[in-house]
Amino acid sequence: MTADVAVLGVGMHPWGKWGRGFSEYGAMAARAALADAGLQWRDIGSIVGADTVRGGYPGYVAGATFAKALGWQGARVTSVYAACASGAQAVATARAQILAGLTDVVLVVGADAAPKGFFRPAGGDRHDDPDWLRFRLLGATNPAYFGLYARRRMAVHGDTLEDFALVKVKNAAMGALNPHARYRKRVTAEEVAASAVVADPLRLLDICATSDGGAALVLSSLEFARRRGVPRPVRIRAVSTVTPRYPSTVLDLPDIATDSAAAVDPPGETFRASIARAAYEEAGIGPEDLSLAEVYDLSTALELQWYEDLGLCGEGEGAKLLREGATSLGGRIPVNASGGLASFGEAVPAQALAQVCELTWQLRQAAGERQVSGARAGITANQGLFGHGSSVIAVR
Repeated sequence: MTADVAVLGVGMHPWGKWGRGFSEYGAMAARAALADAGLQWRDIGSIVGADTVRGGYPGYVAGATFAKALGWQGARVTSVYAACASGAQAVATARAQILAGLTDVVLVVGADAAPKGFFRPAGGDRHDDPDWLRFRLLGATNPAYFGLYARRRMAVHGDTLEDFALVKVKNAAMGALNPHARYRKRVTAEEVAASAVVADPLRLLDICATSDGGAALVLSSLEFARRRGVPRPVRIRAVSTVTPRYPSTVLDLPDIATDSAAAVDPPGETFRASIARAAYEEAGIGPEDLSLAEVYDLSTALELQWYEDLGLCGEGEGAKLLREGATSLGGRIPVNASGGLASFGEAVPAQALAQVCELTWQLRQAAGERQVSGARAGITANQGLFGHGSSVIAVR
């Protein structure tokens, strides 16, 4: 029995600041994915919604919210929340339902209406919540921990401000070719350097924005795809949603403490590296087999870290890989051909699904001017708060 499931349809609501509710963005993306799959909403046996906790009470029942927006038709419904990893966990849930034989076809939807400015913790006092603690005790806003990551790379690996700026230049150039992106303007390294300092050493153009947006997938069994006349669909081959291993001895904000290794040796890899390894093992491929990668570039420095965590290069070699042009269009392993968060901004429950949308377009050879030549396999990667792994491998 194969663990592959087919991607029959993909759809997105363009990213931006639109001032409307998240369910509207998700419903539009869902209708686009259904149209792409050649299916009607009544054909769907199950809907999985990636939750938003920032769009009001309905965000906590996102699956049913989207089902209502599309029109009640009795489909099985599931809602999942894993912060930035919500979309990947929604894909994992949908795939499990298909492989278990509960349904032939599932609609997966994520959407968000983000607040203005940088994210802040949800209201209330939650003394056992690491997210609340790092904001209230440390004052470690998202840009603060992005800046700390950047400082660490500069100290340990010798990365420079110019290296970080080159990530933005690369992603902006590819985002300028993407009609779904919020920012579609090329920038220069000089413009990055001249933008305001937000969390030293990072400038405004080093850090992603918060955005409204939505993305959706129609997933099915391979047999269902064949019956629909799609003998060779894009396939999800692996979904990694792993958790860290004890003891975690590397400070990895937004976590604010590490475990002692006095009694137990630490694992041989970091949490982020384990996310990709689990995906590779399940898919039966390695980084050398990839055609492209979509990674969560919350900041320019974090993109460089993903190069190493995905095994695209050795430890400390991320900036070298970038400077060689390997991660640009036409390079050995283009990263963020969509434009990444640099061009989209964060719409948290939707972004991991948007990454799979991009892989699907690329593997179909349907990405237009940003097409990666001969794309056959791609990986996505991001990390949800406090132990939510997120990686999807798609092949064709």
